Amino acid sequence: MMISVIIVNYNVKYFLEQCLYSVRAALKNCTGEIIVVDNASTDNSVAYLQSKFPSVKFTANSKNTGFGGGCNKGFKASSGEFVLFLNPDSIIPEDCFEKCLPFINNRPEAGAIGVKMLDGSGNFLSESKRGFPSLPASLFKLTGLAQLFPHSKLFARYYLGHLDENKDHEIDVLAGAFILMKKNVFEKLNGFDEAFFMYGEDIDLSYRVQKAGFKNYYFADTEILHFKGESTKKGNLNYVKMFYNAMSTFVNKHYKGSIAGLYKFFIHAGIWLVAFFSVIKKFIAGLFHVSNKNSPPVTAIVGTEEEYQKLTLLLKRIQPGDQIRKRISINELAAMTKPYPFNELIICAGTITYKETIQLIKQLPGDLSIKIHAAGSNSIIGSSSKDKPGNAIGLDDL
Repeated sequence: MMISVIIVNYNVKYFLEQCLYSVRAALKNCTGEIIVVDNASTDNSVAYLQSKFPSVKFTANSKNTGFGGGCNKGFKASSGEFVLFLNPDSIIPEDCFEKCLPFINNRPEAGAIGVKMLDGSGNFLSESKRGFPSLPASLFKLTGLAQLFPHSKLFARYYLGHLDENKDHEIDVLAGAFILMKKNVFEKLNGFDEAFFMYGEDIDLSYRVQKAGFKNYYFADTEILHFKGESTKKGNLNYVKMFYNAMSTFVNKHYKGSIAGLYKFFIHAGIWLVAFFSVIKKFIAGLFHVSNKNSPPVTAIVGTEEEYQKLTLLLKRIQPGDQIRKRISINELAAMTKPYPFNELIICAGTITYKETIQLIKQLPGDLSIKIHAAGSNSIIGSSSKDKPGNAIGLDDL
């Protein structure tokens, strides 16, 4: 067994469904297994997916043990030489493992690697590569200096903005959405620290990887989609509270003395300041929001005639009214020029590969609503912003 893919799920069954289709495609040329740990979901996730993916190992917790607890439980059931901790709101290309495994396997000093992550609109996610949240790095991020100078080695240290996103680098912190590790390294570290319920556990694990004498790498030669914000809505008070608690736990564990108190003061003040401006931003955006109710939406579907008919029936049931739907080929899409004669695009993965889907999304304009539907699945997913929860619809809700 080469690799064990461990996915912790909490109430995102449709995102998980699409994720599993992509992982299954990536495992065709690699010996591996998929383990799903469900953290007491209330959306019938396990029952919905178990019959669709009989080869996947499902285990259901009676209570939510958090991300770290779920990952540790999945690891105990794994048998792969390598282990990948993957978020359920992710899509990976078919050659992901063919590229990642040789990269980490050929580097004895490597303990873990992360990859280039894109949001649902194809934009690079800066958390794909991060430095440790030192006091200066955190201050520059929270005060906005990192955004003003996104490529500065000094001010953009938190997201390592001075490092080329298209090249491989040794980095400090990996994103929890995709962490590929050697099994023996994870065992040596005794897994995730379950004191972190959500947020911060990836920073803590990355820190301990380096303390154990290994290196963390950012691998740029493969790209995944990560529909962010599914578990917690960013900007609300619950998110702020959970993020602050995670950072406090990290500081208490790894910093001592007066620096720890100073660190927590600025982190606490900064996070609440960010939350305040987030609320103001949403309020102002609502004041200037322009309704498009007079313009019926137009949806284009890239897929087979069978998938087109299936999705048309689904969309009619959830979007009654004057919505226009049309089927186009990938060649027709490539030949089109802006502005596009539609404002929503659904890509049927299977008609084209996941790798081609990811590349296509990168090339499409950001104001276009893009969604993915795996051929044979009963759901559609998408996300138009990295700061808001994505959209997921499925037949099971109708």
